[in-house]
Amino acid sequence: MAKIIMHIDLNAFFATCETIKNPAYKGKPLVVGGTSRRGIVSTASYEARKYGIHSAMPMYQAKKLCPNLIVCQPDFDFYHDLSAKFFDYLHHYSDLIEVASIDECYVDMTAAMKKVTEPKKYLEKLQKGLLSKYQLPCSIGIAPTKFLAKMASDMKKPLGITILRRRDLPKLLWPLPIKDMYGVGKKTAPKLEKLGIYTIYDIAHTDSQEVKKLLGKFFDVLHDWANGYGSDEVIVEQADPKSIGSSSTFLFDTNDYDEIKALLKKKCLEVSRRAKAENKVGTTLSVTYKDTEFRSFHRSKSFDYPFNGEEEIYVNALKIFESNYDQQAIRLIGVTLSNLCDPREFYVQTTLFDVSDHQSKQMVRQLVNELNQKLKIPKIMVASDLKRGGNR
Repeated sequence: MAKIIMHIDLNAFFATCETIKNPAYKGKPLVVGGTSRRGIVSTASYEARKYGIHSAMPMYQAKKLCPNLIVCQPDFDFYHDLSAKFFDYLHHYSDLIEVASIDECYVDMTAAMKKVTEPKKYLEKLQKGLLSKYQLPCSIGIAPTKFLAKMASDMKKPLGITILRRRDLPKLLWPLPIKDMYGVGKKTAPKLEKLGIYTIYDIAHTDSQEVKKLLGKFFDVLHDWANGYGSDEVIVEQADPKSIGSSSTFLFDTNDYDEIKALLKKKCLEVSRRAKAENKVGTTLSVTYKDTEFRSFHRSKSFDYPFNGEEEIYVNALKIFESNYDQQAIRLIGVTLSNLCDPREFYVQTTLFDVSDHQSKQMVRQLVNELNQKLKIPKIMVASDLKRGGNR
């Protein structure tokens, strides 16, 4: 029996958050983004989109298209607060939730909708409840796989609901242009078009060796997705995690090293805070990033001692990243601390001498972290870390 997978996506989320903060902005053209001369649009309200304004557009160009445009700088703390309320709301319907980003997720609704006789009305109630309680409009896609659910939620915005079954593929999915297919990057779409792949129907039915050579192993994935198959597993983080990770997508694809470092450090801080809240330390650190073609790069390093400090995670994650990064533009970066254990469990497994040694190291590292937090630019490192770096 096919599962019922829901993809739910908050509409123009950052712009919506700004209208919640300031109701006077409601119904007016508004964008969220940088205000400098090099600033770009992150999110545009639907009113702003009527002027031809869209994400990734230079801010000066957006202002030319709409002289009375309201420009708001991002308030990520407020966005994260509303995002948490969004996910809490969904837990009333199902605990099987996989967070995809700050404003979207996959939800396994198989059990929740098992006895629902009017699915459209049921979903409308969910949608209206979220709008009424938190003023958050959303679009919903329902399908037997995660890919189809994602595609379905994009079909009607804002406040759309689309149910996409396999028998609906010829009518609803296959006519869409290949550039609209989730997983096909901006650089790949023109290459596919040159090979005669113009629509999702084409990728679903092609047997072209040239297309297979272009896409490599990803051809089978796209081919399955286009024919209604693929993953239906909603991955839920365990209550007692074996790893703690955090990843984010950049507002725009970038190879700006300072921008990448800034987001990497933010992810390390989030991992450290969560690890400390769970009273966990880990001995393996991983860095993952994705390029503009959705290719994923994953690198890990294991250490002979456990840690969870922000600065230690950041310093080591940066080393891992720098030793593997090839200057390409990337769209996502993430950090994961794994092989977790309770600090007390780790000490019990070592000898009495080792316990004393590791406790001393932890105290030193804690002191280093506290000193670095007081500096604008962290400059203090443990000598053993310096030696491991091998280049200072």
